[in-house]
Amino acid sequence: MIQIFLNTYEVFLQAAFLTFKLTLTSLLLGSIIGLVFAFFRISSSKWLNALASIYIGIIRGTPLIVQIAILYFGIASIITLSQFWAGALALAVHNGAYIAEVFRGSIQSVDRGQMEAGRSLGMSYALTMKEIILPQAFKRSIPPLGNQFIIGLKDSSLVAYVGMAELWGSGLSEAAANYRQLETYIVIGLYYLVMVLFISFILRKVESRLDVDSVPKERFIKEENVQAL
Repeated sequence: MIQIFLNTYEVFLQAAFLTFKLTLTSLLLGSIIGLVFAFFRISSSKWLNALASIYIGIIRGTPLIVQIAILYFGIASIITLSQFWAGALALAVHNGAYIAEVFRGSIQSVDRGQMEAGRSLGMSYALTMKEIILPQAFKRSIPPLGNQFIIGLKDSSLVAYVGMAELWGSGLSEAAANYRQLETYIVIGLYYLVMVLFISFILRKVESRLDVDSVPKERFIKEENVQAL
């Protein structure tokens, strides 16, 4: 196994970097998609709510590999994209559904009195959401978002089955060439483990700096402020 690591580390390091880049890109796009559909889910518009529910229901109810194949080849049939961007968009659509539910739950977990207090002070709905609700919701969403980011990293391996030579795709090619599948797959697993541990370390640091319980009280409007008025 050590010999396999020494023979493949250059190729696998490049593939690991591509995997990390693919994951980061898809999660950033997925976060944007998720935030939009989270607002749709809490919207008073039945049409927007229904649209978000259908999107989330389809994504959560079908296998990821099927979604990647449909989106990958569907995108390729409409516009010409590189394998990287086609794969990133396919993963973003998938991650967006789960991130939408994370954001929705975090927003709705903020006490309604916060919104009522902001509106009673003359702030618009959008301004109250931006200045009061979203900062609190974002901090509360860090732990579940971190879990989704780790899942997104591991799920990115499935793009190998549509031709992308990221870490798992490179590993499949190497295993087919050296006929030492078990050792090769263990080496690949160690690369994934290192990346997951790195992401977990960063997330713990972020959580410690953005601790929900340590939110400065003066940052947000409390119900007693309204009563004082």
